[in-house]
Amino acid sequence: MTKEKPFYYGGQALIEGVMMRGREHMAMAVRKPDGQLEIISEPLSSIYKGKLRETPLVRGVIVLIETLILGIQTMLRSAQIATAEEGEKDIPPAALWSSVVIALVFAIVLFFIGPLLLTRYAIDPFITSALVSNLIEGLIRIGIFIAYLKLIGLMADIRRVFAYHGAEHKVVNAYEAGEPLELESARKYPTAHARCGTSFTLAVLVIAIIVFALLGRPDIWLSIASRIILIPVIAAFGYEFVRFGGTHSKNPVVRLFLGPGLWLQAMTTREPDDSQLEAAVVALDRVIEADAGETVQESRSL
Repeated sequence: MTKEKPFYYGGQALIEGVMMRGREHMAMAVRKPDGQLEIISEPLSSIYKGKLRETPLVRGVIVLIETLILGIQTMLRSAQIATAEEGEKDIPPAALWSSVVIALVFAIVLFFIGPLLLTRYAIDPFITSALVSNLIEGLIRIGIFIAYLKLIGLMADIRRVFAYHGAEHKVVNAYEAGEPLELESARKYPTAHARCGTSFTLAVLVIAIIVFALLGRPDIWLSIASRIILIPVIAAFGYEFVRFGGTHSKNPVVRLFLGPGLWLQAMTTREPDDSQLEAAVVALDRVIEADAGETVQESRSL
């Protein structure tokens, strides 16, 4: 009998809640204005599971798609619940896809096209090395990312999302350590996790330096095209790095390479209070139940 591969649960912070992604389902627990938790559990779309989701390199591209579509979808749904908009809970496809496109274009322009143009027109006239040019562009890209995190972290609403992010990590850390899914167990664990999306993004930005350096310094339009077209390829390698790091995080050498990503998570996570931690506990507990085939009520309040 073939032994089933271990599955690594993970999730995402939402507006006043947490989403956890399982093998076959996702579950989200969102705090309503009256203080109650609303829980939603649904099967995952076929694109987010199956053999391709476990195929090296391909799975990184799928995770990127999942982060954009499922991530934005659950974020919008949590905003509706948290602000007591009790109307239609389903996000219209046009609104969802518009949000995905806007988020994608914003990220590409801010983190890829912007640093390229700044380097090409403000710095390249003073240097001759393509390698140095790409290195400077990469450092500018990382600097913009860190500055972006710092700026959005000044917003009160975002700081609450970061606290839910910390809650998600604490609960996953506790679960992976074999602890029961309880507040008391999760409190003692750190808010950082090796498989965090923040670490994934940093890995992508670092790998981008290497990939773009191999291309040299071609014409500006070819450079712009490469920054767009190669994003899925870079994301694929970035995901493999973070996944490997997450499964070998106790190795001191691996831990050394994971250090910058774990350090950066200090900017995207905060210590949660018990109500935020409870949302993460409930979400993970619910998605584990759903994956086990237990009866799951799609939406209810605690």
